[in-house]
Amino acid sequence: MSTNSIEQLFVHNREWAEQVERERPGFFTGLMAQQKPKYMWIGCSDSRVPANQISGLEPGEVFVHRNVANVVVPSDLNCLSTIQYAVDHLKIENLMVVGHYGCGGVLAALEGLRLGLVDNWTRHVRDVRDKHVELLESISPQWRHDALCELNSIEQVVNVAQSTVMQDAWARGQKVTLHGWCYSIKNGLITNLHMTVPGVGGLAEVHATAVAGVASRKRG
Repeated sequence: MSTNSIEQLFVHNREWAEQVERERPGFFTGLMAQQKPKYMWIGCSDSRVPANQISGLEPGEVFVHRNVANVVVPSDLNCLSTIQYAVDHLKIENLMVVGHYGCGGVLAALEGLRLGLVDNWTRHVRDVRDKHVELLESISPQWRHDALCELNSIEQVVNVAQSTVMQDAWARGQKVTLHGWCYSIKNGLITNLHMTVPGVGGLAEVHATAVAGVASRKRG
């Protein structure tokens, strides 16, 4: 990006800040007071998937963590620390893992593409692919990418649910519900994958129902 392009970002920032203050006097002062989001969004780093705009939430209303292909793994202290802060300190009530159709990381995992260092990260999505290989093979090839995007979100919810952060929170009676969703860049709509986990117990049944929903979903 050229220097002129970078400078334009500062121009846009000033214009945006001035417009917000004109339309909503005191908006930024209110943001400084304290953030009290009820939601956490774990999504893909894709620049076409902005959490606040998609969900219709204001700044300060959703706590966000993003990485390639919205993956949650026990060895990722960055993601787990973000979840822990959201759950233990911000006291969020809902945590959504939101994949998106057309995800490049998921496509790379599905087709075994080599992209470089990121291949080590999308290995986790390839594990999801391998776990559900029979289901994916039962789906028309043109829809397998969509199906794996859905399955990946479902499996990442499982990983969140099994984390020590969530297990500890639920053990002390904290009310936090996990959700698995998938967003469509084509029409801007979110698909509820019905991977909803309100607490300890019943994870296997919810998971089985959500996976069955992927297999039976009408596409096209």
